[in-house]
Amino acid sequence: MTATADPTTGSLAEVTDVVVETLGIQDRAGNLDASTPLFGAMPELDSLAVLELVSALEDRFDIVVGDEEFGGEIFETLGSLAAFVDGKRG
Repeated sequence: MTATADPTTGSLAEVTDVVVETLGIQDRAGNLDASTPLFGAMPELDSLAVLELVSALEDRFDIVVGDEEFGGEIFETLGSLAAFVDGKRG
């Protein structure tokens, strides 16, 4: 079963907050939604920023992301990232 991000639960909003804070993109926060592309489309999200973002998500949501879980599909969109976090919280 695949987890989906449900904006009504606040998960998408919380993940968005972490992304905005970690990447320093407060000026664009109002334009972000579940379909916003991340890695490869957002210049601030380079390989180092991915590590910082994962660390921030682990801290915020009290989850652990294993090295084997890193994949491009997780960072495809803000919604896919929120769905991943939802699955980890589970």
